[in-house]
Amino acid sequence: MKVYQADQIKNLALLGGSGSGKTTLAEAMLFEGGVIKRRGDVESNNTVSDYNRVEHEYGYSVFSSVLFTEYLGRKFNIIDCPGSDDFIGGAITSLNVTDTALMILNSTQGVEVGTENLFRYTDDHKKPVIFVVNQLDHEKANYEQTIEQAKEVFGNKVVVVQYPVSVGADFNAVVDVLKMKMYQWGPDGGEPEILDIPADQKAMADELHNTLVEAAAENDESLMELYFEEGTLNEDQMRQGIHKGLIARDMFPVFCVSAKKDMGGRRLMEFLGNVVPNVSEMPVPVTNDGTEVPYDVNGPTSLFVFKTSIEPHLGEVSYFKVMSGQVEEGMDLINANRNAKERIAQLYCMAGNNRHKVEKLVAGDIGVTVKLKETHTNHTLNSKGTDFVFDAIKYPNPKYRTAIKAVNESDDEKLGEVLQRMHEEDPTLSVEYSKELKQIIVFGMGEFHLNTMKWRIENNDKIEIEFLSPRIPYRETITKVARADYRHKKQSGGSGQFGEVHMIIEPFYEDMPTPGSMKIDGQEIKLNVKGTEEHKLPWGGKLVYNNCIVGGSIDARFMPAILKGIMEKMEEGPLTGSYARDIRVWVYDGKMHQVDSNEISFKLAGRHAFSEAFKNAGPKILEPVYNVEVKVPSDRMGDVMSDLQGRRAMIEGMSSEKGFEVIKAKVPLKEMNKYSTSLSSITGGRAFYTMSFAQYDKVPPEIQVELIKAFEEEEKDD
Repeated sequence: MKVYQADQIKNLALLGGSGSGKTTLAEAMLFEGGVIKRRGDVESNNTVSDYNRVEHEYGYSVFSSVLFTEYLGRKFNIIDCPGSDDFIGGAITSLNVTDTALMILNSTQGVEVGTENLFRYTDDHKKPVIFVVNQLDHEKANYEQTIEQAKEVFGNKVVVVQYPVSVGADFNAVVDVLKMKMYQWGPDGGEPEILDIPADQKAMADELHNTLVEAAAENDESLMELYFEEGTLNEDQMRQGIHKGLIARDMFPVFCVSAKKDMGGRRLMEFLGNVVPNVSEMPVPVTNDGTEVPYDVNGPTSLFVFKTSIEPHLGEVSYFKVMSGQVEEGMDLINANRNAKERIAQLYCMAGNNRHKVEKLVAGDIGVTVKLKETHTNHTLNSKGTDFVFDAIKYPNPKYRTAIKAVNESDDEKLGEVLQRMHEEDPTLSVEYSKELKQIIVFGMGEFHLNTMKWRIENNDKIEIEFLSPRIPYRETITKVARADYRHKKQSGGSGQFGEVHMIIEPFYEDMPTPGSMKIDGQEIKLNVKGTEEHKLPWGGKLVYNNCIVGGSIDARFMPAILKGIMEKMEEGPLTGSYARDIRVWVYDGKMHQVDSNEISFKLAGRHAFSEAFKNAGPKILEPVYNVEVKVPSDRMGDVMSDLQGRRAMIEGMSSEKGFEVIKAKVPLKEMNKYSTSLSSITGGRAFYTMSFAQYDKVPPEIQVELIKAFEEEEKDD
């Protein structure tokens, strides 16, 4: 393969809803460029893109596929992205390293929910968009309705470049109002016959041509002046205006294809090669310290690894974009994230899982290497003396969580390794080993996302697993003052154990006063503070420990042991075994034995005195509450509000934003279990939400009773 320069490289993301035909269009583009000799199809499981077993099982894309093809002296790097919102990570990754998005519209479905969601991400990343109306040969195709919906949702920036002469079984021709020609195909597609526009199509073609000319002229002052003077623009001038309109996102051209029959793909690729921006015309990348890095072949070598996968018989495969300079086989680079040396032993361009060996890639290009030792997704590799570090790709917060365990305990270690590997391959899939909950919690973008993970673990890695409801990280605290005394005494021949602790506990809040005495159960207890320790707890809140021992009733050397006993019980709250927080403790008296007292005795005495006092101090369970923001179409607003209120939500506000109604609420985490599935069901997949931790609040009394009872039953079973 020849070495392409930045002005010859087009980096493209194929986006669209599930079933829109992205993978089939990619197949046609690779065929037209000669990378493959025959086109596969999704039904036969022989496409270049969807080559993983799980994709064959489900029948559509799960992973993004990195592809390339060559056409008209240009190199097209193409990333075919999954359509399901559960696998949105692939689309977000691709938008970070490509320059133009092809948004595929299924002409039988029109503008789908997934299309709207994906378009928002192109807006976030400020990427040019070209709409490609596909499946025009389908009996249920409706081109006019699809265009109407696109203009309604995305505005008048949607401008037709092509329209079909007819749709359905008779589809075999489109009118191109940029070229002002009709393209007509035989039954097998491929190379079209280029004809004059028929008389019965001339009026419509002229009208759409004029609209396209106006849209092109609006993107350049000199073109606008020319348009006013001459009343039209020639083809090259229109290309110039469309080119600028694409970069500014002021224009979204529409093309027509039947990817399955390879009709329209060749003309689309011609437009991509001639009109869409190349790498060198797009904003330059910026490092995490704000340094701009131009796509300069003569600059220092720097690569950004945007994707990692594990391939059978090959190991770890690293996909990268050349951000600066050039990379060759045998080159030694430094991993800026790990300060580790890596050698680029082999260099490839990929078409799915087919590797094409190359000797060199230059700035702006996308390539692959294998078997790097220390380098993973989001790492930067530099030539010696270069200190570029590019920001990690940012993904949406996970929407779905579940606990996971291996059915056979002997598989626990292997399961941990598999989950870590899967996170490397898909950063939207994350794992937390929760000491507090005593569970492995897996986070993902939706129920289907995690079910797909389960299928892969059980079928590819041969580990039988089960999903469990994730426990909630409750907290325990107290609401009033309480006192307790506890004597630990044990004699078993030889030296015994003895320790007695008198303790007061009370709720703690910042800047609370320190009293000199407390009256409890009619008894006045003086508190002569000798020392105070304030412990900020890892799980939130504080423990304040006051030493009020006078007269040597407890030796100072035993005070840390009492604190240790209290802290142990704070880590295992008396009500439900959850962490306790926000408590002030006063150890004001006790007894010790000259021979039998030791640290273990006072640790146990402190632990039991604290537990007893806790139960008498109006104990309360606190639950995590999250800020939840739901964006929902107005016609589903009432249903979503009702569902949230059924989840004990506290509605805090409503507003409108970009065609959506926005609901802001505080919702207990317990009530958010499987919310993504429920919201999708209620709104037909048209709503989306974000959530972030807000605070801990007291649970309602009836739920507290249920939680304590459930914990007691669990303790009995253990």
